Amino acid sequence: MSMKGFPTIFLFSCFVLVITNCFMVEADTCKPSGKLRGKKPPPGKCNKGHDSDCCQEGKFYNTYTCSPPVSSHTKATLTLNGFGPKEDGGGPCECDNNYHKDSELIVALSTGWFNKKKRCMNYINIHGNGKTVKAKVVDECDSTMGCDDDHDYQPPCANNIVDASDAVWDALGVYGDKRGEMEIYWSDA
Repeated sequence: MSMKGFPTIFLFSCFVLVITNCFMVEADTCKPSGKLRGKKPPPGKCNKGHDSDCCQEGKFYNTYTCSPPVSSHTKATLTLNGFGPKEDGGGPCECDNNYHKDSELIVALSTGWFNKKKRCMNYINIHGNGKTVKAKVVDECDSTMGCDDDHDYQPPCANNIVDASDAVWDALGVYGDKRGEMEIYWSDA
């Protein structure tokens, strides 16, 4: 091999290592902060609407105080949630202590992204199914607690959830049994 090409190959190799390291660091920035032991819901508790999971007695669930870093193209899992009284979302929304209609373009974000109410009543852009929708943040999808009455006996949310109303799913063109979980990207509007 000629020494003329050596600096170029060396610089390219260094560049690849730096980029790879950046992705690995970003992927490792939000690890579980603890575990929560599931409790069996009392009879009639844990609304299974919108394909919600109920806690299982004795099962351990990861809890998170963080979420992956936010960028202009943040990868997330879109889930379906009800924001009205007696729906699977539990109590009133954290941002305004009110219930909301599922016809509103609204979401709840995992604890880290909710950022101690700093995103309350702000809008995010959700990109999925080839479409984009603008939705208002009204609630937290609690990643730190669950399996209790306040959380409708549902497990803690994962750290990468955008929990959306029926209206958001409609706006993304996803209907019926195709709703539940979908990979999306989001950004602050």
